[in-house]
Amino acid sequence: MSEHDTSSETLGEPTRRDFLYLATGMAGVVGAGAAAWPFIDQMRPDASTLALASIEVDVSSLQPGMSLTAKWRGKPVFIRNRTDKEVEDAKAVPLDELKDPVARNANLTTDAQATDLDRSAGEGKENWIVMIGSCTHLGCVPLGQAGDFGGWFCPCHGSHYDTAGRIRKGPAPENLAVPTFSFVSDTVIKIG
Repeated sequence: MSEHDTSSETLGEPTRRDFLYLATGMAGVVGAGAAAWPFIDQMRPDASTLALASIEVDVSSLQPGMSLTAKWRGKPVFIRNRTDKEVEDAKAVPLDELKDPVARNANLTTDAQATDLDRSAGEGKENWIVMIGSCTHLGCVPLGQAGDFGGWFCPCHGSHYDTAGRIRKGPAPENLAVPTFSFVSDTVIKIG
């Protein structure tokens, strides 16, 4: 070969071999993706799990002073239509008397103070309170309208919650959690 002879390989032009390498590589990538898809797809939650992501609860039968327990994501949720006296008593509690002064309300963008208004359904619906019904000590289910503060009482280890679900006495370290909820009508609450 002379120094002026050139081939397509030395000029950097693609050859048939380059095309075959590229085509084989792409076929391998598509094949690997097709083989992996069933494994990736099985990680998505099924329809029954997605259905539990949110629930709607009809509260039209709850008169002031009544409560009900719904099940959401495998946990009990307490919904209570508090009396005017229960709301006023909860509002009257000074925040410095609270064991856990943080609201822990999923409806709020940040943790606010555990005022009654921040833990309730909000302005105009302050009588409604919705909370996860699991004691924050060991996960027991507290009894409603019981305890030293007229809210909830966990008989397992003696935690007392007030009518706003705030821990007031006992070993529980935090207030009862407030899930994300909203009124979709005057008588239906959507949780989740």
